[in-house]
Amino acid sequence: MDKKQQYAKAYRQEAEEHLQAIEEAILDIEENPDDTEGLNRLFRAIHTIKGSGSMFGFDDIAAFAHHVETVLDHVREGTIPVTSPLIDQILMARDRIKVMLDASDDDDDSGADTETDAKIIAALQKLLPEPADAITDTDTDATLQLPDQDEALNEETVYRIRFSPHASIIADGMDPRLLLNELREMGGCSIVANTGAIPALDDLEAEKCHFSWDIILTTHSDINAVRDVFIFVEDESLVNIRPLLDTPFETDEMQLSPRLGEILVDKGDANPEKLNEALDNRKKIGELLVASGAISPDKLTSALTEQTILRKRSSAIIADSVRVPSAKLDKLVNLVGELVITQARLTQIAGESDAGTPDKAELADPVEALELLTNELRDCALDMRMMPIGTIFGKFRRHIRDLSAELGKEVELVTEGAETELDKNIIERLSDPLVHLIRNSIDHGIHAPEEREKNGKPRRGTIRLSAAHRGTKVVITISDDGEGLDSGLIREKAIDKGLIAPDAELSPDEIYALIFAPGFSTAPQVTRVSGRGVGMDVVKREINTLGGEIRITSEKGKGTTIRLTMLLTLAIIDGLLVAVDGRRFVLPLEQVESCAELNPEHLASAKGRDMFRVADELLPYIRLRDIFGITANSRSFEQIAVVKAEHFRAGVIVDEIIGNVQTVIKPLDRIYQHAEGISGATIMGDGAVSLIIDIPGLIRCVRREEEKMLAYGNPE
Repeated sequence: MDKKQQYAKAYRQEAEEHLQAIEEAILDIEENPDDTEGLNRLFRAIHTIKGSGSMFGFDDIAAFAHHVETVLDHVREGTIPVTSPLIDQILMARDRIKVMLDASDDDDDSGADTETDAKIIAALQKLLPEPADAITDTDTDATLQLPDQDEALNEETVYRIRFSPHASIIADGMDPRLLLNELREMGGCSIVANTGAIPALDDLEAEKCHFSWDIILTTHSDINAVRDVFIFVEDESLVNIRPLLDTPFETDEMQLSPRLGEILVDKGDANPEKLNEALDNRKKIGELLVASGAISPDKLTSALTEQTILRKRSSAIIADSVRVPSAKLDKLVNLVGELVITQARLTQIAGESDAGTPDKAELADPVEALELLTNELRDCALDMRMMPIGTIFGKFRRHIRDLSAELGKEVELVTEGAETELDKNIIERLSDPLVHLIRNSIDHGIHAPEEREKNGKPRRGTIRLSAAHRGTKVVITISDDGEGLDSGLIREKAIDKGLIAPDAELSPDEIYALIFAPGFSTAPQVTRVSGRGVGMDVVKREINTLGGEIRITSEKGKGTTIRLTMLLTLAIIDGLLVAVDGRRFVLPLEQVESCAELNPEHLASAKGRDMFRVADELLPYIRLRDIFGITANSRSFEQIAVVKAEHFRAGVIVDEIIGNVQTVIKPLDRIYQHAEGISGATIMGDGAVSLIIDIPGLIRCVRREEEKMLAYGNPE
């Protein structure tokens, strides 16, 4: 990849972030039109997309963004009010830039749509205020007063700017002249080039920039607008902007302008000590104050210490974050996983050594130290993959806004716990299921404003999206204040589809769980949004694939709550190692409630059915040897692990429960990816492969077997 492609890739990545910031900022402004900070964030994001686009060859995006920037500039000045048409056009323009950006990444022409561009630009221009007509005689009455020349001049501000670009700015494809020209467009501009850093001709490197510039700018623009000019180069360049009116020059009545020495010192071009030395060899100000008795030596030392710290803080530019491609992060986690496996192997070898041999004594300490370091490295690598779930909350705001407008409903999104962290891979895969659940809440749960008023509810419905840590899991909740689920209607639809028997006795949780059946829908008619019964089964399957659980609770007339319980990460998990006929399996430890020894008395009370008694409760069980077709004779002494998933408890019978183990999950070959009851595999310390049991899939097997037993009776 050449440098041009690298810069283009970097621009696309940053532009994606700015587009997300634009969407969030404009939705904030829609809720609070007086949000000045949000408006500034919005303007800076558009300005950066435009400025960087013109530098890196994205001229079409830069030209289009210029029209958006013009409108936003008027909004900042207060000449264009914040209205629904303005919000709509900014969002449409944002979506259009996204299309153009995606098309540039694929090197195709799908993003070139001049007709759409023209429509959006025309709509934006309609928002601009009309230019004031020339003043006629009828306009010169007493009620119209124009500011005099002095008042007009007082509205301008003079800024001193020092711009020292980094040496590689030209090699990076950036032209400093564009920034200087942009300053010239803002008002009166005096530019002086500093050439003192230009080396001798023999040492000159043509691709490097050896210039810096001092600029005096007189403009009506505020300091934020001036800073925006340098927003995409300020991280690596030295940019100092200062209003001259705020410069603390000390002048007396006879001297209306600052002294030359003061200017040189304030600009940093003259050393104050050298200046003082030249002025009659006077002492430093601190020494003079101490000598005169104005301050004590201790106070001088304290002030000098503070000055040193502040000087270091102001001069040091420390990058507190690094952009890392997700592929590199995934590779790091994979390598850490391999290290965990290797460390387990070493621990096993050290443990198998003879206790009295010198080798064991020599191995013990370094192996223990390696285990501690590996655990710390594992936790650090996994933390690097953690992202706040709020990164996907923003897209839901836009989705709710558009869908509620389409359906003629008023809906407000309330988010809580956006800072809750989750593995980035899980967050990415959660996005689509959450979108579908929110769409269902709007379509089925929230009714039209008029109907809500008839039912004694506010016109505007509320969808609450929250996330919180619960131990080593994350609970994500989607709730609405709609009409709730009709359990009677769900039951009728399930009977019509043959999902349940007419006389089946189901708990509320079991009734609500029926909506996850393929093809199930209670919508009276098919619409573009819903009614085909496609989606909820996919949502459940995706959540289960991620090792999570989903549960629905609802109250008629009050609303519905959907709760997702997710693992923090799928890369490395804690497991319970069990064995059947010498073959080892791993049960996810989060879903194991308890373990016990199994004896014939536990099974005798079930009268031959696959049930066992624990704590005065009968639970179904399943033998792993039956699931995997292990035909060897079972041991007379067995053990059982009580597991729970989807709010259903069952027992897993094995020959032996070995103990806890840290498991690095490896995906199965595509041939086995759809095997029920298996979620992956792991490599043990001795190099053997063990299957990781999918507890929810195993629970479904148990429930099916139990339903067959109830339907056909005891075969005995």
